[in-house]
Amino acid sequence: MTAIAQQDFWQEQQDDPEIRIDGLVDPRVEDAYWQNAYWAESYYRDECTFDDYAPAYCVGYCGYAQYGGKFDDAEKSLCANWFRIKGDSRLTPDEALEAIRAAWDHAARGERTESEEEDLVDAGFIAAHGRATNQPAYALA
Repeated sequence: MTAIAQQDFWQEQQDDPEIRIDGLVDPRVEDAYWQNAYWAESYYRDECTFDDYAPAYCVGYCGYAQYGGKFDDAEKSLCANWFRIKGDSRLTPDEALEAIRAAWDHAARGERTESEEEDLVDAGFIAAHGRATNQPAYALA
């Protein structure tokens, strides 16, 4: 299925499910992880910023908490959710799907390793040291 056909297919989804993560993932931990790791992913493009990837990551980790099970079973709903919240993201649907899948897989792994916990940087620390940390509305939900 081409990206255009996928977009039409995904946008046909009119359901508006309530997103509840019920402690399965911590959005602040997931966002902090992805702020530090997004640029090292194979799908990363230099011209894109974290703000381009953030909606896809949010859909991925929230989707894992909401749907659980197999990614392939939830893919259609996840993509529809991305189209709803993508805002000004410059990702193509195919790129977004890769980021959604990465966030789903990361959330599915569950427990963080000790070194991964040490790598997380508090957003307040980043803001105090000159890096902007505007948190989009979808990240605060």
